Amino acid sequence: MAANDVWILGANMTKFGKHPNSDTIDLAAEATLAALADGGVTIKDMGVLAAGCLMQASAGIGQQLQKQIGQTGIPVYNVSNACATGATALRVAIMTVKSGEADMGLAVGVEKLAGAGLLAGGSRAEDADGWTPSGRFGSVAAIDGRIGTNTMPGVFAQVGTEYGHKYGGASFELFARISEKNHAHSTLNPLAAYQKRFTVEEIMNDIMISYPNTRPMCSGNCDGAAAMVVVSDKKLKTLSKTQQKRAVKISASVLTSDPYEERCQVLPDVNTLTRQAADTAYEQAGIGPEDLDLVELHDCFATAELVHYDNLKLCKQGEAVDFFESGAPDRDGRLPVNVSGGLQSKGHPIAATGIANIYEVATHLRGEAGNRQIKGAKVGLAHVIGLGSACGVHILEKAA
Repeated sequence: MAANDVWILGANMTKFGKHPNSDTIDLAAEATLAALADGGVTIKDMGVLAAGCLMQASAGIGQQLQKQIGQTGIPVYNVSNACATGATALRVAIMTVKSGEADMGLAVGVEKLAGAGLLAGGSRAEDADGWTPSGRFGSVAAIDGRIGTNTMPGVFAQVGTEYGHKYGGASFELFARISEKNHAHSTLNPLAAYQKRFTVEEIMNDIMISYPNTRPMCSGNCDGAAAMVVVSDKKLKTLSKTQQKRAVKISASVLTSDPYEERCQVLPDVNTLTRQAADTAYEQAGIGPEDLDLVELHDCFATAELVHYDNLKLCKQGEAVDFFESGAPDRDGRLPVNVSGGLQSKGHPIAATGIANIYEVATHLRGEAGNRQIKGAKVGLAHVIGLGSACGVHILEKAA
């Protein structure tokens, strides 16, 4: 243990899906109170609260949450950072504890998205035959339908097909098989929004959203919340043996954005910032990808999962298809990926996802994942990415 180590003390999440009788604050409170109880602490023990919500970014979700579970006067940070919102909120709590400003911190991510459909990211010019220079890009027309797209299904369809074009082997059927894997994994996760097994044929023959991603290959926008309590190493040593035994070490916490490149500065690049986040995280943790026992990565679409095998260095560059074909990312494979069911079936309440991915890894490291438990798991990685772009990577280790 190092003096500035930070540990996960408590963690929990709501079931993802439709919650018509709970509003955003109700869901946040449910996850937060459960995480506090899981850690054996209360809101009075917290020195900082970071609350993430994308759809209600200006609503002061953190302060509203305090009014429901107990106001204590601590600093509250309201966080909005695309699909990396939850991971960013957790990183705020981690940095506050690591700095010594607080010995315990709380992070929560929450979203009400059931029925929202596929969220778009761009727009097409009204007049398809011409355009009038306006807006942030001045003399640049709307992107969609001209030089690319900012809509999420389109971006990740391009990413997957580009990978296949560059390295080969990434067929429509292969992407469907990745989705089949994750939906099969979800049948063992009681908190997943969807717990239904699909055949490859069913996936391929479903409604096409953006080739090669059909509907089951896309993340499900839904309601949900996830929360986490972090604690300093010094404070952890004063707690009970049970609390110490269940604590999970945060060996790396990394957040990146797009680096400058001599390319289009408008179209998103989900690969470069993920590779840089992974490199930094492995260096921080003092491990390599070969040391991982499981990974929860941001499979917002089946095509995204394939490229992130490569971006996260789970395989050699260009060998993501071979990595999948080897069976490595299956639940009983060499390096299980998205045992929770991933975003495609666990669901994707945007701000909750980053913390929920970390919760899944922590649950396995604690040996508390039930029927989906990865036996002997000691080290895991959680990844999340949001267009704009932001990427969060956390590496966790089981307590000695």
